[in-house]
Amino acid sequence: MKIVFANRYFSPDQSATSRMVSGLAFALRRRGFDVAAIASRTMHDNPNIELPADEVVGGVTVKRLWATRFGRSNILGRAIDYLTFHVSAFFWCLANLEKGDICVVCTDPPLLSVTTALPIRWRGARMVNWVMDLFPEVAMELGMLSEKSIAGRLSKVARDWSMRKSTMIVCPTASMASYLAEHGLDEDRLSVMHHWSDGEEIYPVFPADNTLRTRWGLQEKFVVGYSGNFGRAHDFSTLIEAAVLLSDHDDIRFLLIGGGQQRAHVEEIVRNRDLKNVTFKPLQPSEHIAESLSTADAHIVSLIPRLEHCIVPSKFYGVLAAGRPTLFIGDGNGEVARVVASADCGAAVRIGEGQRLADHILRLKNEPAHRAQMGINARHTLDTVFSRDRAVGAWSDVMHQFRQQSAASSQTSVFGPAE
Repeated sequence: MKIVFANRYFSPDQSATSRMVSGLAFALRRRGFDVAAIASRTMHDNPNIELPADEVVGGVTVKRLWATRFGRSNILGRAIDYLTFHVSAFFWCLANLEKGDICVVCTDPPLLSVTTALPIRWRGARMVNWVMDLFPEVAMELGMLSEKSIAGRLSKVARDWSMRKSTMIVCPTASMASYLAEHGLDEDRLSVMHHWSDGEEIYPVFPADNTLRTRWGLQEKFVVGYSGNFGRAHDFSTLIEAAVLLSDHDDIRFLLIGGGQQRAHVEEIVRNRDLKNVTFKPLQPSEHIAESLSTADAHIVSLIPRLEHCIVPSKFYGVLAAGRPTLFIGDGNGEVARVVASADCGAAVRIGEGQRLADHILRLKNEPAHRAQMGINARHTLDTVFSRDRAVGAWSDVMHQFRQQSAASSQTSVFGPAE
C-alpha cells in the first residue's frame, strides 16, 4: 500500500498547506509507510522558481506535475494554473495509482477531489479527502462566487459528490464536520483531526538569544506580531486601528511578517496614516522560523467570523509552539477563541474592537509575569493537544487500519474468504 499526498505545494515550499502536508508525509515515512506526493513545480510566493519534476525529499518520492505558472496576481491566471494542475493530477492518478493505494487529496487547488475521484476509483485505490479549506463556501462567503449562480451550485454538488466517493473525510475542526453533516454528508465518513505544529522545529527563543530581534532593532520594544498569509479571510482593520491608538507609545512595535493578496493594501494604509510603529518583513526561511515567531511578545491571529466553518488559521498552532500569547480577532465563540479562553493563553476581540485590542496589548506589555504565564500555557497546549506526534499518531493509526483492510481484501480475492 502506497500513501500519495496530492496538494499543489510541497516542501521546500513554506506555505501553510505545504508545511502541513509535507510534515505529515515525512513523519509517516519515518514510521515505515511508503509515501509519495504529487505537487506543482512552483513556490507559493514565487511562481518564477521552477522545482525539479522528480526528486526524493525526506524519503518521500515527489512528482511535480506540469502546470502553468501565471501566479496569484490576477484571477484569470490563477484559474488557468488551477485548471492545468487539475488536468495533470487526473492523468497522473490514472497512470500511476495501484490497487490498495491511499490518495490523500487536499483542497489546494479547490475541488481537486472532484478531478481525482474517478481515476482513484478506476485504479482500485481509496481517497481520503483532507479538507483544509471548505470550497466553494469560502468563495461564497467572501463574495467571490454567488451561491445562486450556476457555477456556485455546480461546485457544491460536485464537491459533495466527490466527498461521497471518499473513504474518509478529514476536517480540522468540529464546526466544519458538523456543517458537512448538516448538509447531508455521512457522519461515519467524517473525522475531526486537528492541525498541529512541530514543537521541535518551532520553540520559544528568549529575546536576548534572538538574532532576528536584534537585527531588526527590536530588543527594547514590546513587539506585537502577525506572521503568515495576508489573505482575504483575515481582518487587518482592527490591527491597524490598535496601531493608530498606540502610535504614541514608542516602546510598542507592530511586526507584520509574510505575504499575500492583502499585504500591498495593508502597506498602503500604513503609509497613508504615517504609522511609524508598524514594520513589514518577508516570510522567513524555515530554518529561522522559531526565531521569527519568537520575535513577537504576542501574536495577532484573525479570521472573519462567517468563515469559522470553512477555515482554521494554521498560524495559531505555530504561535502556541513559540510559547507566545494569542490576540485573536474574530468570532468570540469560534475555534481559536475557545482554545485561547480554555487554555488562558491570550484574549479575543471582535472585528472593529480596536480599543479593546489596544487595551489587551498594553496589559500584556505592563504585566510581564502574566504574559509569561500565558506563554507557558500556550506551549503546554501545543504539547498536550496540538502536537505533531499526537497528530501523526492519529493519522498513522488510520493508515494502519487501511493497510490491514487492504491485506485482508487481497487475501480474500486470492484465497477466498479468510477463515
